[in-house]
Amino acid sequence: MTNRQKNFQAPGVWIVVLLLLVSCQERHSVDDHYQVKNGEVLVQLDEYPFAFRNPMKGFREFFQPGVDKKRDGYPYPYGSMIKEYMQWNMLEDDPSDGVEKIIAYSNHRWKGVEAMNMKVIPRVYLVWVEPWHGGKKKNPDNPDDLSGTHWPKGIPEEKGPYKQLPGSVGAMVDPADKNTPITGGYFHPDFPARVQQLVKKLGEAWDQDARVAYVEMGIVGEWGEHHDPDLSTYWPPHDEPEHVVNRTWVPGLEKVLGDAFKAAFPNKKVMVRYAYEFKDYEFGLYWDSWSQREEEKRGYEEMRKLKDRWRTQPIGGEITWNWGSLQKFKSFEEVVKDPATYTLTMHQIRNLHANHLGGITWANFKDTAFMRVADSLQQAMGYRFVIRHARYPVKVENGKQATIGFSVVNKGSSPFYYNWPVRLFLLDPETKKPVWSQQLTGIDIRNWMPGDDWDSTQAVYRSAAPEVEIKSSWKVEQLAAGKYLLALSVVDPAGNQPSLRFANSSYSNGGYTILGQIGVDKQPDRFAVPKEAFQDLQADTSLMYSTIQQ
Repeated sequence: MTNRQKNFQAPGVWIVVLLLLVSCQERHSVDDHYQVKNGEVLVQLDEYPFAFRNPMKGFREFFQPGVDKKRDGYPYPYGSMIKEYMQWNMLEDDPSDGVEKIIAYSNHRWKGVEAMNMKVIPRVYLVWVEPWHGGKKKNPDNPDDLSGTHWPKGIPEEKGPYKQLPGSVGAMVDPADKNTPITGGYFHPDFPARVQQLVKKLGEAWDQDARVAYVEMGIVGEWGEHHDPDLSTYWPPHDEPEHVVNRTWVPGLEKVLGDAFKAAFPNKKVMVRYAYEFKDYEFGLYWDSWSQREEEKRGYEEMRKLKDRWRTQPIGGEITWNWGSLQKFKSFEEVVKDPATYTLTMHQIRNLHANHLGGITWANFKDTAFMRVADSLQQAMGYRFVIRHARYPVKVENGKQATIGFSVVNKGSSPFYYNWPVRLFLLDPETKKPVWSQQLTGIDIRNWMPGDDWDSTQAVYRSAAPEVEIKSSWKVEQLAAGKYLLALSVVDPAGNQPSLRFANSSYSNGGYTILGQIGVDKQPDRFAVPKEAFQDLQADTSLMYSTIQQ
């Protein structure tokens, strides 16, 4: 006779076994992540082990309209933002052009981004590459071409002491003439007033536009990078041995730009090129020379001087790998796969609290070695909110107040910079579709801070990220009695649909992090959710938001 047959012949023993099983289910509910105590479910959540797309963080893309072709499978695995270089004269050519022209051109250039849950980072500029640096003219067959110069009517192009020098790509500033000022362009007497007028219109068009993540100031210098001319004499000029007023820099223009953008964008985060300028303003930064050892002093060290600026303003930019110490590499993949460069890049991301970086657009996403490195960089950039544990009642009753508690740790490098709402959902356990939701009050996700003071040898922050404890009340009304799945998500205010996702494995497509089962007007027989009921965070491309109508 087998032991199993013996158990069936011993009712008392079998009853004890059943009671033990029920007790285990009561305490652990199939999965030891769950406990029930004093009418509450206590659940420990697992962290999702990989990187994934999340709004306004991580790798940032760029496409030159009419030139770069989006490949199959777009959007790419990690990108949630696109850099958009916006030509001044396409937004406003004549001073009488209204804000409607900016909105129309933005709609043309940004068409469809909301359906992919993508945001844009616009940067207005005037000159792609200066003619004396070999810049080519705009392609007349491509109205959106970024090349060339894009001066609006009433602002003539620059004129100065340029000449073709032996071995130069284009006409350079004549080194024999160190004093002749440049006229036209940035140095035209009407330019400051035109800047103020344009930026005011940009604010009217973009400050409430849900498609806009951050706004890069741009406008001055090649690619809008605030050099040639410079906005101050803090750093030596790019093309000449020393600064000359109204030739290498424009006196007063820094304040004109700072005041204009501060007034025009009370709701969007504004970013500027150099940390040593605009010190009277609380702007973010776009450093376009990450991982370049030649730029560590001018970029990295100056940015470190801003101390806690990252807590309220985004830090971003790009890894430009076709010049300087990175010129030896033939692709972005080679840059980040190189151990020394990877270590430097991660060190900069963690210590500067980088929110996003560009450069990945043309990478080979079938390169498995690259994807492993890209995964770790994507996890490090921006925020990464992990729910550690949650506490909720075993059941709720219609019309009666209930409480939910949970803890969050930000394992990324930066906070999230906008006050997006956290919503609680009840999902149908079969379809996993929401049947009820409520915004939780008293929560500001901007305060979920990462750690600080990166230890590169141990790959940890010496000052660890705090575990944030959340407690909020909620109440269901007129909901059918039964069991449901309790879930959390951070929603985009543009449509109040789930968007920002927690980095947890208990995920359901559509943006929901499932905490467990709960009863309404009746207690469920179990609280755990089988792991096979969850979906993969990285694979879900269904999220979107609603375009705010202008």
